Amino acid sequence: GMITKSKYSVVIVAGGKGLRVGSAIPKQFLPLAKKPMLMRTINKFYEFDSTIQIVVVLHPDYFTLWNDLCREYNFNIACELVAGGNTRFDSVKRGLALVEKSKIVSIHDAARPFVTKKLIAESYSIAQQEQCGVIPVVDEKNSLRMVIGDKHHPLDRERVKIVQTPQVFPAHLIKEAYEVKYSSLFTDDATVAESNNIAVKLIQGDDANIKVTTMHDVHYASYLLNISGKESF
Repeated sequence: GMITKSKYSVVIVAGGKGLRVGSAIPKQFLPLAKKPMLMRTINKFYEFDSTIQIVVVLHPDYFTLWNDLCREYNFNIACELVAGGNTRFDSVKRGLALVEKSKIVSIHDAARPFVTKKLIAESYSIAQQEQCGVIPVVDEKNSLRMVIGDKHHPLDRERVKIVQTPQVFPAHLIKEAYEVKYSSLFTDDATVAESNNIAVKLIQGDDANIKVTTMHDVHYASYLLNISGKESF
């Protein structure tokens, strides 16, 4: 029969500056237990909904590398490639331009390949039902200090949450929010949303949903995948 178009979209932000002399390949393209990280991240959303619209925002210098990797790994999940901008804000905005207003859209870091289907489903569901933004957060386990000038004091970690992605919104709301002028106060999509008076709901994230940013993280993530022994990761 007819393929029903998904009501969901995801904008996967694969950061990384362009190819400068001596610049390392962005971590998103490095293999985690034999499969490039970005493919693992895309696959999580595809497993949740095989008809979902997947938009991948990449620096144009890496389009060829990505297409080569897709061939090499026989990776054929349909993705729409968009050239990223100079800031994450600009990159997200460019990705959102491909998303219809009627969708529920999540914005997700390419460097979070351990996101679970459960977290994805819950985020979309609440954003849709309540027509609000949804961001997953986890508790801070470290002791914290607030530093102001040359003074510092302990910070109550009970009052602090660590923000993860996916950050999910009704597309018509977040697209409008991204029409504002860029501000350095925008640390993530939720802060952009709030600047446009979109309510943002916190939900329980997942401690396993780590952001793979350093080479140490890359090795640790590969180790986790190898010991899990199951390809569902």
